[in-house]
Amino acid sequence: MRYEDRAVGAVLGSAVGDALGAPFEFGLPGVFRERFPDGRGEMCGGGGWEAGEATDDTQMAVLVGESLLERGGLDLLDVFDRFRRWAAAEPKDIGLLTEAVLLGGEPWDVAAALHFQVNGRGAGNGSLMRAATPAVRFAAAGRAATMAAGRRIAALTHGDAAAWEGTAVLHELVRVALLGQDPLAAVPAEVSPAHRDRWATVLAPGWRPEDATEFNGAVWPCLGSALWALRTTTGFEEALAAAIDLGGDTDTVAAVTGMLAGAVHGPAAIPPRWTAPLHVPLPGFGTRVLRAPELTALALALAAEGAKERAP
Repeated sequence: MRYEDRAVGAVLGSAVGDALGAPFEFGLPGVFRERFPDGRGEMCGGGGWEAGEATDDTQMAVLVGESLLERGGLDLLDVFDRFRRWAAAEPKDIGLLTEAVLLGGEPWDVAAALHFQVNGRGAGNGSLMRAATPAVRFAAAGRAATMAAGRRIAALTHGDAAAWEGTAVLHELVRVALLGQDPLAAVPAEVSPAHRDRWATVLAPGWRPEDATEFNGAVWPCLGSALWALRTTTGFEEALAAAIDLGGDTDTVAAVTGMLAGAVHGPAAIPPRWTAPLHVPLPGFGTRVLRAPELTALALALAAEGAKERAP
């Protein structure tokens, strides 16, 4: 499978996971298979979401990806401004932490840090959910570069370094998968010493979602659950079903799972019954709605741009 195909799989897979999981958010474990006992899940809508409608997870990923292309690289101020414009347009869903940071009126380079200093909360999985596009863009630059980019983008909204490290790890796992290697064999990736032990526990092969000490809206169990879903299944559909069936923050856990499973299994493994209704509105940016062809084009453009900085 070509590198570019895996890049499409990562971006498209994350968006599909997001939209598929959204109607089940905050549900109990087992809700997906209860709804679809034959195992063939559908884009069903519900919970305020249309069938196939992507949430803030994919909307923010698109904003990052388009900034990277239009600015010719990582312009953190531009990314933050796009986030702030989007948040001000009152999207259907936005994380409480992310909303407070973006609309708090503080400058882009201190907003998250100041929020964390006051509230002591900044390790939500919102730093993971939008990682598909930058992970594809920076993968070719190598491990150090892609992990550094992950940290910097996460720090725009999340003040806890645990979220930075988790996003850096996810970037690295996507990079490994895009190369056609096994991301499960790559964990734990390089992590800051202060956070290494905790991440090593969650990323260990024997970790299971029931071992989590926090709700899966936190960065640690979200990424751990996505890896568990990838590790314990053999295909894209099965991985997403396992992720959503965990209950809780189903859209983001499925978005991260879809990102990794899409990169591993490729876009051909994503069923057309899921990609056909997929659509990504962009509040604050007019009436634009991206669908699977636009997401595919975005992924290919990011992969091509990243290839210009390919590590030796």
